[in-house]
Amino acid sequence: MQDQTDWLTRFMELVTVTGKLARCAFGAPWVLEYGKAGAREMQYHVVLTGRAFLENLDNRAAYELRAGDIALLPHGSAHMLHDGSGTAPAPVKVRASGSLLIKENSGAGETLDMLCGRFVVAPPHDRLIRSYLPPELVVRTQDTGTAARSLPQAERLSRLVALMRAEAMDGDVGSGGILNALSSALFALTLRTAVEAGQTGAGVLALVANPRLAPAAGAIFSDPARAWTLPELAGLCNMSRATFMRHFHASLGRSAMDLLADIRVSTAANALRKSTSSTEAIADLVGYQSMSAFRRVFAERMGMTPGEWRRQVLKGSGSGAEIKEHREK
Repeated sequence: MQDQTDWLTRFMELVTVTGKLARCAFGAPWVLEYGKAGAREMQYHVVLTGRAFLENLDNRAAYELRAGDIALLPHGSAHMLHDGSGTAPAPVKVRASGSLLIKENSGAGETLDMLCGRFVVAPPHDRLIRSYLPPELVVRTQDTGTAARSLPQAERLSRLVALMRAEAMDGDVGSGGILNALSSALFALTLRTAVEAGQTGAGVLALVANPRLAPAAGAIFSDPARAWTLPELAGLCNMSRATFMRHFHASLGRSAMDLLADIRVSTAANALRKSTSSTEAIADLVGYQSMSAFRRVFAERMGMTPGEWRRQVLKGSGSGAEIKEHREK
């Protein structure tokens, strides 16, 4: 898991993720509908007991979720969850239990206990999420016996879900804050478990799960400031340049140089927000010897120059509303 651990550590350093959630306790029939999430939001659902049917309304993908399953929608897709009966749902009421919101109904059918939340991604890193994670990611942890023997990350994720369930059920002082903090760990561990279990979909998870390409992916994440060339990256994977380019694009959907540029720009955006270093020093830090090249690549991916980005965030208006989506190559 070393290559995967390296890339994930780096990814979590780049992408600041916080979480907010509520608990849903329903009896069938029930339906939950979610519109398109905000630009920097990802919805997620953790089934604690019972089952639910998830439909992604953007691409019509459908899944049955069982106890222990985690569904993450990185693209913020509009979606629906329901009990599968097709019967008109019972009304939902919302009440507060400490700092945690609880949604419940009066349905007398099959029961469901589920955590429904959203991850909030600090700008501009929602661009990385949209570009490199699949529209939906469903990770299953219910077979803990098998997980303990062959999928250690799934077993850890199962334990984390059990801890979240205990906090949600007990409603002790601080449960809401603890659940929100644990949800950030849930995000990282869900990604790691998806790679281990081969439940990756497309994008960066498929890339790092590919043992032939993992050395290059790990190198790019670990040392993005290095002046990597395609022959060097291909050599790490014991491939020819042409074979490497073909396999890399097939797994990621983008080229190795695209990934390298995106990591560099995200690193620079963080530094411009947090550091008093000059733009020239930051350009050098992320691997650009030419200021004109740095400004050009930064503007292509952020929709503004490095100076404009720094002024925006320093004014407290770094909401990311003006940041355009990653441009398809």
